[in-house]
Amino acid sequence: MNDEEAVARALDGDLDAFDVLVARYSAVAHRTAAFLGAGDEAEDVVQEAFVKAYRHLRTFRQDAAFKPWLLRIVSNETHNLTRSRGRRAQLTARLGQLAEPYAPDDPEGTALAGDRDARLIAAVRDLPDREREAVVCRYFLQLSEAETAEVLGWRLGTVKSRTFRGLARLRDALAADRVEGGAP
Repeated sequence: MNDEEAVARALDGDLDAFDVLVARYSAVAHRTAAFLGAGDEAEDVVQEAFVKAYRHLRTFRQDAAFKPWLLRIVSNETHNLTRSRGRRAQLTARLGQLAEPYAPDDPEGTALAGDRDARLIAAVRDLPDREREAVVCRYFLQLSEAETAEVLGWRLGTVKSRTFRGLARLRDALAADRVEGGAP
């Protein structure tokens, strides 16, 4: 069975036909993921790529070749993995900095930082749900606007406007808190 026939049969619900494609392209998909930086997680990347390929098979152009289309999905999944590794490393470093932002011999600095962080977290929690989701995705999870839109299922303009409104509310809340509490 050639690729065109396998794709056509898979679109008609024949899982065995899709299994033919999986068997045919698994090795090259694994090599692609490994070469692009997936390392030990290449198996997970390839599995996710085949799942996405199956889910989006209806969007596959029948006049195109299946292999490049699949490898593009593998490439995207590998890119997502390597980006998320970087974000996780940055988040871990940032959490380490939050845990001890000042030298142990600076109790005043440590107390002020703890107070500032607590006020920020409280202000974020007080945001309306949609604005909080946008701010958390953009600034705590460090997702791009496009990634945030995809994660939340919103349009890009919606992400931009809700992030803008959320940040404005945070600025206002923290400024009001400083004035009321006399905090630095």
